[in-house]
Amino acid sequence: MHTFDLTLDDISKIEGKASLSVKIKDDTIEEIQFKITEYKRFYTQAIRGKDIAAIPQLCARVCGTCSNAHLLCAIKAIENGLGITPSSQTQKLRELLNFGLNIRDHALHLYVFVLPDLLGIDSILDLDENKPEERELLEDTFSVKSAGNTLSKVIGGRSVHAPFPTIGGFLIVPKQELFEGLIKELQEVRPAVLRLIERFSNYSFLLAQSIQFVSLIDSDYSFLKGEIITSDGKVIKETNVKKYLEHVVIPYSHASGYTFAGKTYFVGALSRINLAKKYLHKNTIKDAGSILDRFPSENAYDNNLAQAIEILHCIDKSIDILENLKVEKEPPIPIVRKECVGVGVIEAPRGMLFYRLEMDNVGKIINADLVVPTGQNQIGIEKTLYAYISANIQKDQHELSHDIEKIIRAYDPCMSCASHFLKVKWERLSAKRINNTGNIFN
Repeated sequence: MHTFDLTLDDISKIEGKASLSVKIKDDTIEEIQFKITEYKRFYTQAIRGKDIAAIPQLCARVCGTCSNAHLLCAIKAIENGLGITPSSQTQKLRELLNFGLNIRDHALHLYVFVLPDLLGIDSILDLDENKPEERELLEDTFSVKSAGNTLSKVIGGRSVHAPFPTIGGFLIVPKQELFEGLIKELQEVRPAVLRLIERFSNYSFLLAQSIQFVSLIDSDYSFLKGEIITSDGKVIKETNVKKYLEHVVIPYSHASGYTFAGKTYFVGALSRINLAKKYLHKNTIKDAGSILDRFPSENAYDNNLAQAIEILHCIDKSIDILENLKVEKEPPIPIVRKECVGVGVIEAPRGMLFYRLEMDNVGKIINADLVVPTGQNQIGIEKTLYAYISANIQKDQHELSHDIEKIIRAYDPCMSCASHFLKVKWERLSAKRINNTGNIFN
């Protein structure tokens, strides 16, 4: 019979700090707590009283990794509140900016933090550049990530905290003469992404679960517009989504947890592919081929494969837009301040991002509500860990700890970047030390 305390105190390579503690007695989990302990950064309070013109750039600082997602979501919320409809050119440029974010962010997660699991190594730094296959993997890592960075720089002015986008348009529009180079770079990395998809499609790590999938979906698979679709058939306008988001206080975590219509749910690439694979770019569907038959999937680990497929989609969509868009100088639509409430929902790399901003008649923020993907996935992560540990409690503790790392990485929590290696402390427990307090499974 197994009785032990599994403690993961220091999860590295995340934004803020997270930890996991598990108490097991006689092969039964007495307590499990997935804790996000430095999540609250008080942005909703910090932006109160600030003018709406400054809000997008302030909100971009919520996250260094997903800064452009926060930037675009804040802009969308303000525009919706003020009744501003961006031009077709602005919409296309924003899509390109977000595609660049997704290419870079998914590549960072998959190549740098997940790929070592597939290869049985500690880090991509262990790859030997003198071996052709390993050298190719290293070159793929940096070339795909670079393509996303370059796309974001050309369109937004920087790969993170992009200075060009603003309410009503772009302060500076990108230079048309740079598009040819962008197209060439995206075309050149496409074979690398196909290799990445194939690699993840051949790796099996089962995390089967029955869970609700929720995403913002449109027929362009744009990440930036559409309606909220759920795997149980709900279709919800983005202005109404807050009615379904139910806040859950998790006493041992600084992050707010959420259920959707009373159910645990999953947001991210797996949800998007499950619900909208038919809307992927036609070239992505053609070249992904039978791999797409795996979806819809209830295997949380397939979130990694879904991200790889999304990289290809973002490349193919970007090439199409760049080939057909003729950029013209276009001043931003003027802001007419008024008392209003603006709601914006987009798909950040890791899932649905929600902004609700209340503005007064001079354009100051009165109240703000931000719901990020990791908060929405927090309960699902813990429940998945609970189920997996329960089913594999006989495993060696080192092996079990490594599996836990893979589960956390599969969700790709947005705390700077996905966790990789964890410092694990094991402590044997006597029965009298075990208690059952404050956990969401009570």
